[in-house]
Amino acid sequence: MTGLLERIKDIINRLFNVKIETFFAAIRLSPNAQGYIGGAITELLLKENLEKDNYELLRIKEKWEGKKHPNHHGDFYFRKKTNKEWFVLESKGVKSNSEKWHRLYNFEQLKGFLIKHKDKITWLKNSKTLVEYQIEEWIRSNLPKFYTDYKDNLYTYDEVKKYIAKPSKKETAKSKTMHALKNFNTEKIDELIKERLNYLLTAIRVLETHFVSGTSEVGDRTQATPRNDEFNIMAIDLYLRTGNHEFIFANPKELEPSSSDRNHLQQNYIIGFIFPKEKGADYKLVDEVWYNTFEEAFHTLKKEDAVNEKGMQIDYRAQELEKEAEEELETTR
Repeated sequence: MTGLLERIKDIINRLFNVKIETFFAAIRLSPNAQGYIGGAITELLLKENLEKDNYELLRIKEKWEGKKHPNHHGDFYFRKKTNKEWFVLESKGVKSNSEKWHRLYNFEQLKGFLIKHKDKITWLKNSKTLVEYQIEEWIRSNLPKFYTDYKDNLYTYDEVKKYIAKPSKKETAKSKTMHALKNFNTEKIDELIKERLNYLLTAIRVLETHFVSGTSEVGDRTQATPRNDEFNIMAIDLYLRTGNHEFIFANPKELEPSSSDRNHLQQNYIIGFIFPKEKGADYKLVDEVWYNTFEEAFHTLKKEDAVNEKGMQIDYRAQELEKEAEEELETTR
């Protein structure tokens, strides 16, 4: 362990010319840096897991020589060790703020969201007339404060300021809440919303993707989301909602396409839900187009979807770093 710590200190010093304490403080203060490191960890764990399952993975260059190939937009090339064909794998995490984005800290939004995505909740009975009642009872049992302390809607600071500038003449539940919040600053309102979100997450967590890509780097894109032929399998790390680095997988051609261009993916997909209080099969509920194992997703691929091996641009930095680390280890012995 002492040897590893010294190697870490040495790498940090050579890369950034600072002590490990400064490096650690910088990461703590930078959500963007944490995001990059989290992404790198996801890719490494995914690679290690698949290699154990008899797959070979090669990292795709980030900076290409010339224009990047439109069908090589991913993190890794991969193939089964018994096969010749290479495919492209992309990895991502789940959104960290889905519950806030969908305003699930308010009862009506939470109920409406669960009704909208009822097809992903297997513990609901198949009676349409009972769905709303079942969801209301689930909220009452698992999140009772939504019927008491949290029964009134919360609004963001900007929403309150906009409303107060042109208030309704008619007294409503919304107007009462707005006037109750009008003297709170943005920090106080954010604190109230965070309190509700923390409570909400004890009973339900949303699994949602976020696919955003530029339109300028590839001429074939008509909108700021990936085309469904840019990679062959998508891997999603559920860590931000389960606390464990566990993956689910999808073939992008099996996902519902964008409504404005069927060759593109949508910006967001609701994958399913985590119910922390539930046991067994009802703990994690995932849409059927997402697979729990890589093998299941792999079997959806066709040979004609494989990339042209001559067009592959492989990043060999990992092998070079491993060699460098081995050489450093030898010198310390």
